[in-house]
Amino acid sequence: MGSNSSRIGDLPKNQYLKKLSGTESISENDPFWNQLLSFSFPAPTSSTELKLLEEATISVCRSLGLWTVFTLGGVGSKVAASPELSSPLANQSLLLLLVLANLTDASDAPNPYRQAIMSFKNTQDSSPFPPSIPHAFQINFNSLYTALCEQQTSDQATLLLYTLLHQNSNIRTYMLARTDMENLVLPILEILYHVEERNSHHVYMALIILLILTEDDGFNRSIHEVILKNITWYSERVLTEISLGSLLILVVIRTIQYNMTRTRDKYLHTNCLAALANMSAQFRSLHQYAAQRIISLFSLLSKKHNKVLEQATQSLRGSLSSNDVPLPDYAQDLNVIEEVIRMMLEIINSCLTNSLHHNPNLVYALLYKRDLFEQFRTHPSFQDIMQNIDLVITFFSSRLLQAGAELSVERVLEIIKQGVVALPKDRLKKFPELKFKYVEEEQPEEFFIPYVWSLVYNSAVGLYWNPQDIQLFTMDSD
Repeated sequence: MGSNSSRIGDLPKNQYLKKLSGTESISENDPFWNQLLSFSFPAPTSSTELKLLEEATISVCRSLGLWTVFTLGGVGSKVAASPELSSPLANQSLLLLLVLANLTDASDAPNPYRQAIMSFKNTQDSSPFPPSIPHAFQINFNSLYTALCEQQTSDQATLLLYTLLHQNSNIRTYMLARTDMENLVLPILEILYHVEERNSHHVYMALIILLILTEDDGFNRSIHEVILKNITWYSERVLTEISLGSLLILVVIRTIQYNMTRTRDKYLHTNCLAALANMSAQFRSLHQYAAQRIISLFSLLSKKHNKVLEQATQSLRGSLSSNDVPLPDYAQDLNVIEEVIRMMLEIINSCLTNSLHHNPNLVYALLYKRDLFEQFRTHPSFQDIMQNIDLVITFFSSRLLQAGAELSVERVLEIIKQGVVALPKDRLKKFPELKFKYVEEEQPEEFFIPYVWSLVYNSAVGLYWNPQDIQLFTMDSD
């Protein structure tokens, strides 16, 4: 990060430490705490410093830091609204661990804290560590999983979850094998659902966690088998019974719509669509409301597409009479909208070609709004992907016409279920698998280091920072 990365570390040490609230306190003269702080700034450079840091790694991870962090103040206890208030030591430890894990590598050696986080294993795993892993330790994954599920209301817990899922394959494999994934996914969905109340970094981390999870086909199948009842925090509609997969789709689509009307962040909607795309081939028994929202999102995009086209035409006409007025870049806006429309069409197509017989509600919603797709049948950007969608619409429309008028919803769904068996699958064009993988951008430290330190500034209990000396992040960062 350049000179700014060590700027906070140049503050006098007595400005770091204040007495923690409650009974848990750390003295400014505590040699162990001061030793830990001394390892935070900057990353080690000499072999002596590296040796000291390696020795401290196990101390931090096994004592003050990792176990307290991973239990976040006590596994199995009642969930607190503010974990940093219920257990200030756990909160301080978590922030410290995030700082240490995000130290930049030395010129001749990698960051040992990051190495430890990337390689630790479950206590139930008896296989030996490879000699290439110098900072090996084990921890109870069940306790870790329980703690993470309980504490996702805080930015730092979500950031820790992202770090573990992205960097530690042992953790990722363990979590994806859990049969109670709803305990982890539901808190993440709540973060996205209350997007207007969260800071953008917290929303990004939650969304990327979902994207990483949806890279696994087993996860994409299993979430449709988990049935939830009475989701009270979802206020748009009463959901008395819905699968976790359908709820995930609803929340991601809501996030896309919020982004389109408010923040207009291309990064956000790209990752939302990537998560939906990863899931699309395994859509199963979509809730009727989830199917409707998929088509409603496409309707919204279609209207936006037509509006931009109309604005571009009007501006072009106006420019003929006045060469002095610069034209807005409607071509770029149109290109972005068409990219999103194509992605939505690919998601719908992926579901139809891979799991049509599992999703009569999506076919119903498609038929109900079939006029939306008419304008895209011959459009050069969508003509290929529209072939399958057009085939499905035409096939089922014909069967409904043969059944007569004034059909009930139940009767239409029955005709669709019967028609799925008769649909000639060989006429559906095959497309490459729709899959996206999360990859960190180059120099991720430019995002994570300021983010971590903004969390330290805003969340560390009893630590004083002089705002005038902070240069790593802006004061409105949260």
